[in-house]
Amino acid sequence: MADKKIKIFKPRYYNLLKLLDFIIINLTCLLYVTLFTQKEYISALLVGLSFSLIFITCGVFFNIYASQFRYSYLSKAFYLFLCLTISWILTVSLYSASVMLFYAQQQFDVVVLVKGLSRVVLLIFVLLLALRIAVSRLLFAQSTQVAILGITLSGLAIEQALRKEYQRGHLNIRFYDDRNNIRDSHFMNTKCSGSASDLLALAKAGKVDAVYIALPMIAQERIRKFLHDFSDSTIDIFLVPDLFSYSSHITQLRMFDNIQTISIFTSPFEDEGAIIKRIEDIILGTLFTLASLPLMLFAAIGIKLTSPGPILFKQSRYGLNGKEIKIWKFRSMSVMENSTVVTQASRNDPRVTRFGAFLRRTSLDELPQFFNVLQGTMSIVGPRPHAVAHNEEYRKLVENYMIRHKVKPGITGLAQINGFRGETDTLDKMEMRVLYDLDYIKSWSLWLDIKIVFLTFFRGFVGKNAF
Repeated sequence: MADKKIKIFKPRYYNLLKLLDFIIINLTCLLYVTLFTQKEYISALLVGLSFSLIFITCGVFFNIYASQFRYSYLSKAFYLFLCLTISWILTVSLYSASVMLFYAQQQFDVVVLVKGLSRVVLLIFVLLLALRIAVSRLLFAQSTQVAILGITLSGLAIEQALRKEYQRGHLNIRFYDDRNNIRDSHFMNTKCSGSASDLLALAKAGKVDAVYIALPMIAQERIRKFLHDFSDSTIDIFLVPDLFSYSSHITQLRMFDNIQTISIFTSPFEDEGAIIKRIEDIILGTLFTLASLPLMLFAAIGIKLTSPGPILFKQSRYGLNGKEIKIWKFRSMSVMENSTVVTQASRNDPRVTRFGAFLRRTSLDELPQFFNVLQGTMSIVGPRPHAVAHNEEYRKLVENYMIRHKVKPGITGLAQINGFRGETDTLDKMEMRVLYDLDYIKSWSLWLDIKIVFLTFFRGFVGKNAF
């Protein structure tokens, strides 16, 4: 019996491009030194080697290998030039520092290196761009005829993904279905080019290059029949499993030996994600804590002078994995509720002090939570923590509410920069906040965190819902 092993497809031309880039950069550096300078070959080899390795690393970071055909030629040129510029700066800096460190007694003209390497970089840019254009045309010498069997949500999703991955001129995509596509408003603008039998005839005639079967998973017998029918042709067949019919919170596909599993309700902060997130919190938390110390002093003095009671108070919230944590806040009310019943602050709430109202409008009452970040119980960016009483209330009313606790709560988040800050006096407001929180968990990246932090200065600190 054959082993039911499924291999993960990885386009091999990505690694080939890296190898070709490495060869082109080093040969160009070596030829330039041979033809136009009197420098030693060892120096040229070291510069070329360091430059090429930095460029390839930079290229991986900017995704120029994994998305070779996603961008137009203008976009390819931009990302190539960006990677070359960064590599040029780092190579000059590295080489200059090493010479001054190890050969301090020798004269070293940085200007000569900069000018020489600049000419080489321009030549490399032309060669690499020509290489990418040649590879694009070699792999896509003509337009690919793609058919999607099934006017479904999965069918629309694979169409969008294909158009995003490849340049528009490379693909000609058409839909086929035996059913009436007017049954759902999502498909009103989707043109049906024929039935499954029409598609089968085209496939046998060699007029279709690939078929993506995007039928509901419940249509198992129909899918088997189509696979049997299309096996009498030479076209490529792809199944588009309707995984989201089970859950809309699928985050990863994982392999355990030869078994494929689907991750649902998982945190993005595992392995290197956890390390990156913690380093981010330590760096940003330290910077923001130091920068906000004058504001904290101002808030503390204002609270002490305007109302009796402590300056700070701790309130119980749910943290990572739903475990209870204590968060710090500046006191903005005449009461400090932290029991099984906590009433959200509303507009003109009599419990809020005059100075406390100012703190809440400007989010200055949240500044002590930077200490929670440094402590490790919160993050700079993440779902805003709610009082324990509110968690217990809304987990019964909002679907998937507790998934937001798969990550550490944050001082700011995706929901806050999109206007869902402050009081959630209606259920739909809480549902929208949770949707943004779940979207953040599914799409987390370091760049998304930086974007949220940046936008918080314009959208997150103040707003009409802050009171």
